[in-house]
Parts: sequence; C-alpha cells; structure tokens
Amino acid sequence: MAKRLLVAYGLWVLGGPLGLHHIYLGRDSHALLWMLTLGGFGGGWLWDFWHLPGWVAAANGAGVPRDHGGTVPALSPLRLAGQVMVGMYFGLVAALGLPWVPALLAQPLAVGLGVQLVSSVGDQTAEAPSILAAAFLTSLLFQGRVLAVLPTSLAASIAAQRHRRYKPRGMPPPRLAARLYHLGLACLAFAAPLACRGLSITTGVLGTLLALPRAATELLLLPLRVGRLLAEVLGFAGGFLAREHGAGFEPSSWSERQQRAYEVLGVPVGSSAEDVHRSYRDLVKVWHPDHNRHQAEEAERRFIELQEAYEELVGPRRAAGG
Repeated sequence: MAKRLLVAYGLWVLGGPLGLHHIYLGRDSHALLWMLTLGGFGGGWLWDFWHLPGWVAAANGAGVPRDHGGTVPALSPLRLAGQVMVGMYFGLVAALGLPWVPALLAQPLAVGLGVQLVSSVGDQTAEAPSILAAAFLTSLLFQGRVLAVLPTSLAASIAAQRHRRYKPRGMPPPRLAARLYHLGLACLAFAAPLACRGLSITTGVLGTLLALPRAATELLLLPLRVGRLLAEVLGFAGGFLAREHGAGFEPSSWSERQQRAYEVLGVPVGSSAEDVHRSYRDLVKVWHPDHNRHQAEEAERRFIELQEAYEELVGPRRAAGG
C-alpha cells in the first residue's frame, strides 16, 4: 500500500520521539533507535522533518537505486558521531541498570549493540562481530571502568565504519505484527533493568523516609537523656530518689540495663529464659540484615541491639547455671 506524506507528518507530530513515522515507513531500526533515545535526544526528531518527503518516496519505490553490487557506502561523519554518542549512552545505561553484571561483560556488549543499531539505520548495516570484538578488546584494555565507555564506543564505531555495507535488497518485509513484536522485545530488554534499578532506589528512599519520625523523636529526647546521664554521674539522681522514697527505699532487683533489654526483646520483666529465647529468635528473623536490604542501616542497628539485649539477660543465667 502506498505511503502518504500527510500521514507520515501526522505520525511525526503525534509520536515522532517514539518513531511512529519510521514504523509507518518500514524503517524499524530507525524506529527502535528513536524509541530508546526519545527521538535522538530530541534533535533527531526535529531533523526528520526535512527528510520525510524523501523517505516516503523511497518507501513507495520512487528513486530506489539498483543493486549496489558490493560497493561500500560513503563515509558519513554524522553517522559516525551518532554511533559514538549512542554507544556511550548504551554503556552508561548498562552500568546504571546492571550493576550486578561484571563490567567487562555488560559494558562492551551494550556499547557494541548501540553502535550496531546506529549502523543499521537506513539502507546500511555493518558486521556485528567486528563491532563487538573491537568493543570487548578496548574495554579489556581499560579494565571495564565506567570512563572507558568513550574509547570503547569510539573503537566500536571505527570498526563499524570500516566494515560498513549496504543491506541486501529483494527480501520481503515481515508482517506488521512480527515487526511490532520484535520492537517490543527490544524495548523491554532495554527498559527492564532500569525499571528494576529505579524500584530498588525508590524502596530505599521510602525506608529512609519512614525512619525519619523515629530519628526526629530520638533527637528531641536527646537533651533529656543527656541531662539524666549527667545527673546519674554526679550523684544527684541517687540522692533525689533516696529523698523521694525515704530511708526504707530498696533498689530494684533489676538494673536499668536489664529493663532496657526486656523492652528491646518485647517481653515482660522477669520472663523465663525460654520466653526470652523465643522472642529473641523471632525478632532476629525479622531484623536480619539479609532480609532488610532496603533499610540496611536500621536493620543492622536493631540486630545488634537484639544480640546485646539477649546476652544481657541470658549471659548471667548461663553463668549461674554453670
């Protein structure tokens, strides 16, 4: 079916940064590039405005050149710059979205795929093995550091330019459903790691926000606790209590540290060793750092408090039993 210039411009206006006009014209590589870079970072989408008439004519078969007969496409500085830029962009996305994957694997692979995608735009393509080999070798020289994305992308782009060629003609285009399916899979593979990384960061931020009220309360009570500690050190607290209760005052059989330990473990004062052990075991499972990666600092602090409280209560009993 013949492509219409008015429809192409309409899709360019409505969904140009997502490459809808390229999908309409059968330029899937260009469409995928626009989807992953939001229209070539905005500038490529505006650049398409002047090229749409020629692309529509090419899609309708007008002015289509004959078989190139193995000739090499002319060197394009614009395509080379795009390869370097998109290769760096893909490498940085891999470093951000795949921190658990070794950099020597994720970075050159992402850079090579970005350079290959730009190489496949239009009627040209390049040899993917040569691009990936250049990317992996360069990344190995720089030991996979994040700053290596620039030389890695530059090396892969040079390899792509050296092995550039025209796409073979005469192959029937796939059906629209298959094209959309492949584009969707490519977008999902690109966006899924970033989405997981964003969810992890959001969970950590929420955990920090939930801990703010407790931190504010502790800060407000800090002067009172400091004053109480100074009173105990100077002996004022003991004299005050003696005057308050008279000569018949007897100190409690439980020290303040033991009372605090019972509060931390959530059991009444004087509970049996079995109750203390049961509560300690349940709370340790809840606050183990391996189960609370989204609030690691809070979990580590609570875990240490539980261990100290348990030792405070169970340690003397063990000694008495021994």
